[in-house]
Amino acid sequence: MKTSFAVKALGALLLVSTLGACAPLMIAGVAGTAMVASDRRTSGAQLEDESIELRAQARIRDNLGERVHVNVTSFNRQVLLTGEVTAEKDRQAVVQLVERIENVKAVVNELAVMPLSNLSERSNDLLIVAKVKASFVDSRDLFANAFKVVTERGTVYLMGRVTQREANSATQLTRNVSGVNKVVRLFEIISEEELRNLLPPPAPADGAKPAK
Repeated sequence: MKTSFAVKALGALLLVSTLGACAPLMIAGVAGTAMVASDRRTSGAQLEDESIELRAQARIRDNLGERVHVNVTSFNRQVLLTGEVTAEKDRQAVVQLVERIENVKAVVNELAVMPLSNLSERSNDLLIVAKVKASFVDSRDLFANAFKVVTERGTVYLMGRVTQREANSATQLTRNVSGVNKVVRLFEIISEEELRNLLPPPAPADGAKPAK
């Protein structure tokens, strides 16, 4: 009996969940019949987003310490803040710290003023991320690596450069995952033509000469 790709992906993501408490995850490129495309951001944008996340986390840690739980996710310089803070002043302080970081285009503030989540709640969010990503991998019309998935207290945030068709399909799949309470879409919508231009050309058939 063959193990489905989705099960393998789920197992890999669950392994990652034992190594850290952050809920944002992405699946690496996979060969075979699965429809998985590379990240649709430029390499420069990817590096910039990583830099923004690292600098934001460092500033939050240095200024607010352990009294807040904040996840920072940057996609094409749009920064999503999720997690919990125990006071409104800390919520505003986090936003101000991130807004001052160079190259940040916009901040989506989804921080909740409430007691910090515990390990069990964060582990449950990671499990939801794993199930959502696995459902994308199993889908016949989605490129799983085009999406970034963040989950906080059962609310799933979807990010990526995708077509309207892909956005609708991903949203519906996510809503059908057990444990999901709400789906928030933070997509950059591109046209189907833009998508075709981003995809690599099809490999030539056996014996066929590549086009000059």
